[in-house]
Amino acid sequence: MRSILSALALVVLAAPALAADRPNIVVMMTDDQRHDYVSCAGHPFLKTPNMDRIAKEGFRYTNAFVTNALCAPSRATLMTGQYSHLNGVRDNMGTTLDPNAPWLPDELRKLGYEVAFCGKSHVPGHFRDKTWDYYFGFQGQGNYLKPLIAESGPDGKIGADKPYDGWIDDVVTDKALAWVKKPRAKPFALFLFFKSPHRAWQPAARHKDLYAGAAVKKPTLWDDPGQGKPRAFLQAANMIGQYPDTKDYDGMIRDYARCITGVDDNVGKVLNTLDEQKIADTTAVMYTSDNGFFLGEWQRFDKRFMHEPSVRVPLLLKVPKALAKECVPPGSQPSAMVINPDIAPTVLELAGGAPPKAMQGRSILPFARVPPAGPLPPEMAPREAWYYEYFEFPDPSHNVEKQRGVRTTKWKLIHYYDPPFKFKDAYELYDLEKDPEERVNLANRPAFQGTLKELQEKMAALRKELGSTDAK
Repeated sequence: MRSILSALALVVLAAPALAADRPNIVVMMTDDQRHDYVSCAGHPFLKTPNMDRIAKEGFRYTNAFVTNALCAPSRATLMTGQYSHLNGVRDNMGTTLDPNAPWLPDELRKLGYEVAFCGKSHVPGHFRDKTWDYYFGFQGQGNYLKPLIAESGPDGKIGADKPYDGWIDDVVTDKALAWVKKPRAKPFALFLFFKSPHRAWQPAARHKDLYAGAAVKKPTLWDDPGQGKPRAFLQAANMIGQYPDTKDYDGMIRDYARCITGVDDNVGKVLNTLDEQKIADTTAVMYTSDNGFFLGEWQRFDKRFMHEPSVRVPLLLKVPKALAKECVPPGSQPSAMVINPDIAPTVLELAGGAPPKAMQGRSILPFARVPPAGPLPPEMAPREAWYYEYFEFPDPSHNVEKQRGVRTTKWKLIHYYDPPFKFKDAYELYDLEKDPEERVNLANRPAFQGTLKELQEKMAALRKELGSTDAK
């Protein structure tokens, strides 16, 4: 098998002819899974041996973030390599994908791949207006039990939604793997997007009593009053107990963990199938989530805000055997900041292609490669800062104000910009090195006004670079 770099060099000359020599690709995504709810990240009782296997045989990126912590926007960003303001899917309230946005599956098909989508899209249209070699997806959030799912036939046409017996992520994974097992002359790319662990949590029946004896500890920020945080943060309707499925904190945490364990079972099915089909060495496997989730910090749940529990996600990547020879040892943990617009360019590099210029991310593969002696090449230089945006306001449920922000390795600035506040607490500023839990808002302290101004300027520069200066 040619190396990934050789394939990259030849792609312009002979993309279709090289297709059989390219790796298969599996991209898995959960819904609302925090970065630290994986047992290899040190969770005290959750067990995810199959996710851990990806990290052990590949890499766990320890500083992975999303640029809009919400379901539909994050999924659209993964598929386009673009920020929400550019690809059009800004919220969960019906904004639609720009037909001119680059589309990762189409780019893969140009490179000679068969491409399947199975599971949750949440983007209006459910990805059903796109071309797939196989489709098995559902509308909206879907149902954990007795899910309604539509499937494409041999002619590629997608049929009507119909009910299936079983737990939704089991049903979707089994259909996806049946497709993987079919004989083919081309490499395949599978996008397997799970429903779990989205609330309201309904674990698979086999896990209904799992973790029943586990000690559930409240986070250290449980009793933090959020003193100094803006009204825009404190007024949000995301307090533990405000909704029926959040009234029993211990039960909520256990069900959240049980749903993740159900996903892990299905990750195991994927890995075992690759082994059984003898294609594990020639398949890249990526695992991530569409956003993080508050689980009791400041006695809150949900996502949307730019705070660490909300924007940090797991990101695991096992590369094909040929590429692994160029990389740091398996089990390594690259620490460079990576963001979800980076996923599409990464997948295209794995496939031996290059991202369209309209994609705004950069491949994360260089951070896993063995660095050369001497100065780092530009592609291996860590990102110094990244930009965040959130648009869904007013919304019918959580009352989270529009916001934008910038994060560096040391600082985070959050700006609640619309509607214009008449009071002074429109900003949050945190020193992440000294205050990684974001307890102390420094935005209104005189000693930090210079830092505030520098970050405002950095954010303005990023907005200009990303074409978001007109985004409201």
